[in-house]
Amino acid sequence: MELDLGGKVAVITGGNRGIGSAVALELAKEGVDLYLTARDGAELAKVAAAISAQTGRKVLVQAADMRQPQVAAEVVAAALRAFSRIDILVNNAGATKRGDFLELTDEDWHDGFELKFHGYVRMARAAWPALRQNQGSIINISGVGSRVGSADFSIGGAVNVALLNLTKALADKARTEGIRVNAVNPGRIATERLTRNIERMAKLDAVSNEEATRRHLATVGINRFGTPEEIGWICAYLASPRAAFIHGSVIDIDGGETRAL
Repeated sequence: MELDLGGKVAVITGGNRGIGSAVALELAKEGVDLYLTARDGAELAKVAAAISAQTGRKVLVQAADMRQPQVAAEVVAAALRAFSRIDILVNNAGATKRGDFLELTDEDWHDGFELKFHGYVRMARAAWPALRQNQGSIINISGVGSRVGSADFSIGGAVNVALLNLTKALADKARTEGIRVNAVNPGRIATERLTRNIERMAKLDAVSNEEATRRHLATVGINRFGTPEEIGWICAYLASPRAAFIHGSVIDIDGGETRAL
């Protein structure tokens, strides 16, 4: 399907690995130029070079920490200086700390909300005028941890729930301004983070990584893990004119794990 994204510009936070880099690659394949940001500047540079070599698109990067209040405005200003426009914002940065609720500190909670929730808020606010001018799109990457409470994912679950409400609120604000706002809830996606989680479970249960994977899939009731590319595909579609009537939606990409309405 031709997505008519050629010549657009996307800003992607957390674009240095996993879902962020996969979204970046799929958008670039559709003709989108990219401005990527993450804390790891060296990894960002590698990703940018690889995407540019594969697609021929212009890919610029900025090492930045979304926990710092001024950073969002700085990133948006730099992207506008480089490209003179922003059509797509993909809010993706943020990995919250797992752990026993009673052992998580105030600092852990503050860090989780500052990076993922407040980072998304600030990026949306900073990019809003440019997105309104170009009738653009915001895609918030949340997670299926928003759907069901989990004892060792209390911070991540709470942040993701807040992001879903934020998505609905921004969509309400945007409906008369020509900006589309949607959220994607990835499930168990085969990223470095999932690999570390499997290794942690294998160590706790004194089993192999393969057995820990089998048990985990059985526990959550899915047949396989998803791939970052599958998140990239849906984000490219949501950012395109083909999805013009999709607004304020929350889309679960989880292999059927979420069974609640």
